[in-house]
Amino acid sequence: MATGDRYGFTYVRSELEDGGVLWVTLDRPERRNAITPEMHDELTPLFRRIAEDRAAKVVVLTGAGDKAFCVGADFGGMQDNLDTDAYEDGFPDLMIGSAALVRAQLAVPQPVVAAINGDAIGLGATMALFCDIALMAQEARLADPHVNAGLVAGDGGAILWPMLMGLNRGKEFLLTGDIMGAEEAHRLGLVNHIYPREQLRDAASALAQRLGRGPQVAIQFNKRLANTELIDRVNRVIDASLAMEAMTFSTADHREAVRSFIEKRAPNFGAG
Repeated sequence: MATGDRYGFTYVRSELEDGGVLWVTLDRPERRNAITPEMHDELTPLFRRIAEDRAAKVVVLTGAGDKAFCVGADFGGMQDNLDTDAYEDGFPDLMIGSAALVRAQLAVPQPVVAAINGDAIGLGATMALFCDIALMAQEARLADPHVNAGLVAGDGGAILWPMLMGLNRGKEFLLTGDIMGAEEAHRLGLVNHIYPREQLRDAASALAQRLGRGPQVAIQFNKRLANTELIDRVNRVIDASLAMEAMTFSTADHREAVRSFIEKRAPNFGAG
């Protein structure tokens, strides 16, 4: 039985159920849960609130609706990227806010289950894969297509993909931006289990309830130990990856990607 919205954010719903299971739902279904700057600003405080919430034993992260978990950044205002004055000098929000989000998610001591109910793209895929156990709907897809926009996968993709599926396989997806289905994601080790979409919520709930009944100190300490290498890699790479992403926002290739998106045509990289 849920207790109503727990934290009062605008774009993310949070409900604490019996057994200490906290359901966290990215809540912009009309835009496939795409992340606006305003929604992004809620995510770091969200994870910090969760980390301090002693009533929450287990977290399940999912998306509203049945079309998407989260399709990454909302490109509704993508034409603004053609304006050289669209970003503050030096991209401070990218360098500060995005790094804080990654570190805040990894600082959550409770086990976090991703219920990937639909497409998880870009930052959506990153948040799902930074969870501890990933369950995926058979109909869902995963991708980090930063490269297709002429951008570096700076918000965690360049860290996670090679680590989870091996160096060369990870590089292939980072360099091509190809999208993969659930079967391939499971085969390559990105997700733990796949289910028909109509069974996903029950499966995630059953796993969360099981974890919630377990020895909490041992579970949290096991997570902490297992994440040591991941956190070390984040600390070594995240600032450089975000700096490189910031650089690519100013490239001709990114401007061409934006123009082609607006004009609904294939990009012609390296032409000018």
